Amino acid sequence: MKIGGFVRQSLIDWEGRLVAVVFTKGCNFRCGYCHNPYLVLPGLFGQTPDIRETVILAFLKKCLGWLDGVVISGGEPTLQPDLPDFIRKIKTMGYVVKLDTNGSNPVQLRQLIGEHLIDAVAMDVKSELSFPAYLKVNAAMTEGDFERVCESVRLIEKSGLEYQFRTTLIPGVQSPDEIHALKNEFGEGHLLLQKFRDGDILQKHLDVR
Repeated sequence: MKIGGFVRQSLIDWEGRLVAVVFTKGCNFRCGYCHNPYLVLPGLFGQTPDIRETVILAFLKKCLGWLDGVVISGGEPTLQPDLPDFIRKIKTMGYVVKLDTNGSNPVQLRQLIGEHLIDAVAMDVKSELSFPAYLKVNAAMTEGDFERVCESVRLIEKSGLEYQFRTTLIPGVQSPDEIHALKNEFGEGHLLLQKFRDGDILQKHLDVR
């Protein structure tokens, strides 16, 4: 596992639970508003620590009975081929696990769901489910990427797991019609609309290249 961040306790990453949060390195999307550029761009990986899996597992073992669960975020966690094995070690301790994902790897997502390795999933949906709308947020996206995103949406909706779709509203990017389509697609009960926050975002690192 390529791990670049570890938050030992959080009350905001899984509603109603005190959790630890693991941040993996690497992402196949290039969304300009992303607040984790050091976990996305390989050229910036050196500015984040390389955290050993054993350090995290030792901490989780020590906190049994205190923490409620573990959230695995990124970056994009499903790019890590050893993610299922890492989650198995966490589940063996008795923790529940939530996955944050961009939905680009339905093959691994199907495995995680089918083997009951995750208990909840939050998927970032960039805009309404149309390829042109997605391109406005992630210009590097291909039609194949978009098809995989749509497959992941269907997997999650049929999974029986606790789930949420999250969209960051970026000024001047998503149109009112696209936001309306999002609400119709996912329903307000499973859709979280997040306000864009400026700061050390990915686009600023892309602009200087």
